[in-house]
Amino acid sequence: MSKDKLPIKPEDVTTQWIRIPLGQLGPNDGLYISKLYGSQVQISVDENVIYEAKRSYKYDVFRILVPLGENLSGKSMLIHVTSSSERIGLSSKLSVGDYQKLEARYVKANLNDVFLGCAFLFVSLIMLLSSIFLNRERGNWLSLSILIMAIGCLMITYSPFLFTLYGEFGQVFYSLFDLSLFFFMPALTYFFENMFGPGYFGVFRKLRTFQIGFSLFCFICFVLNLLTHNRYFDYYFFFTVTLLGLVLVVQFLLIIVFTIIYAWKGNREARILSVGMGIFAAVGIGEISWFFAQSETYDFKFWKFGIVAFIGSLIILLGRKMAATHKQMVLYSKELETYNLKIQRSEKIEVISQLAASVAHEVRNPLQVSRGFLQLLGDSLSDSKARGFTEVAIEELDRAASIITNYLSFAKPELESIHRLNLASEFEHVRDIIMPLADMQGVQMEIDIPSSLSLAGNDTKLQQIFINLMKNSLEALGDNGWIRVWAVEQDGEIIIHIQDNGEGMEEHILQRLGEPYFTNKVNGTGLGLMVTFRIIEVMQGKLEFKSKKGVGTEAVMRFPALPQTSVLAGDTPA
Repeated sequence: MSKDKLPIKPEDVTTQWIRIPLGQLGPNDGLYISKLYGSQVQISVDENVIYEAKRSYKYDVFRILVPLGENLSGKSMLIHVTSSSERIGLSSKLSVGDYQKLEARYVKANLNDVFLGCAFLFVSLIMLLSSIFLNRERGNWLSLSILIMAIGCLMITYSPFLFTLYGEFGQVFYSLFDLSLFFFMPALTYFFENMFGPGYFGVFRKLRTFQIGFSLFCFICFVLNLLTHNRYFDYYFFFTVTLLGLVLVVQFLLIIVFTIIYAWKGNREARILSVGMGIFAAVGIGEISWFFAQSETYDFKFWKFGIVAFIGSLIILLGRKMAATHKQMVLYSKELETYNLKIQRSEKIEVISQLAASVAHEVRNPLQVSRGFLQLLGDSLSDSKARGFTEVAIEELDRAASIITNYLSFAKPELESIHRLNLASEFEHVRDIIMPLADMQGVQMEIDIPSSLSLAGNDTKLQQIFINLMKNSLEALGDNGWIRVWAVEQDGEIIIHIQDNGEGMEEHILQRLGEPYFTNKVNGTGLGLMVTFRIIEVMQGKLEFKSKKGVGTEAVMRFPALPQTSVLAGDTPA
């Protein structure tokens, strides 16, 4: 009989007799049958039974190894097979030879399926334990764990290995196969739904709901079949094999179609899944279709290769998604840190603002009076040394007054009047102020501001911003220093750059710029830059610094651009 040819049982036939003449045998010979279909098998020689097995469950594949011996040479061997399924008899050639060699084949046959299935079970258990430590990806992780566990059980319990060596537990293995199949369907759909969404019209959500209900129905049929001892097995077979197979075909087709659609739209995850799922689904559809074409008597052989490709693609997908989640969490942590720094800065600014508003006015008046009297006193003194002391005192009072002015600017940064400001014109005023200082230090200054750029604001405050920033650049420059200023309009914003080749700053200093009293200058107070940040904020702008130690610093300001047709309340009519 040709190998792997399925012996279909004729109608109304339950028993088959197979007579095999035995040739010359050696003292250590044996007989090996790799596949025989039936529910009860008896092998005898001269009415002496040398092998007998009977199964009360519906798994009908036997692998048989029996010793023969030299005394059976030239005799006839009779195989009596009884079957309640659609298959009966031999499906492979008989092997007669050295018993020990045949025993090695007998033990190792289908062992790879068990190893692979156990590997899947081990991976799924590790994943289930790992899910304890997951939060956001726990749903995907659990669904994939259950899916891999179901596949591992299917591979182990479908193999003849366990039924051959541990036949007394055959009913357990047979039941585990059915239960694994019930879990497999909704777990596969749920994982796909989590990865790519519910699909058009929620098709995968609806399919998952149907499959959960169908799996529960199959489980009820499974329990009833056990309680009735297979009395209504034909009905059970129809629901859990025939109908379930059709549901699997529909499921595979839907997944293939949707993965192709998503892959066509540029979804990289769908492209990866389409490879593994394509192999698995193509093999699954092919074998299920052939199973129905062969009157439901076909033995599935190639599905395990499709499963390996499919599981590989799923693990790659989940790994990619977890890596993306980790990256997102890192970005979120950085954003949270930045947000906390802003909150701390805002709290400090609020304290300084309240302090400035309550104290500044009260302090500035006596300072101005003291300065006036010191100036009068200095003019009346004839001693040059004493006059020098009064000049130093006046300078320090002026410095204190400057600090008070900064406090007031910070405490009340509201713009008294808002006008349309031409950016190029405003920079001309700033240039006239800064250029003498730059010439004294030998600094080259380059300003490139298009005349078409306009924004809404107060000219005094805007000039104060630019003067503060450019003075900071001048103070950071050494020999061969230069300052470049340029501006562009982009996406409805005016972006202004002030760049220098000064000493630069380190990252931890950049993060603290704008904090009250923070400065890296010897005689600085840290209030000037704080006021600059506050004025830019009031003008609905943003300020950020880019710097590298020993290379230089760049200040980047962004303000809303003002369209040419806009008219402000503070503008003077033409």
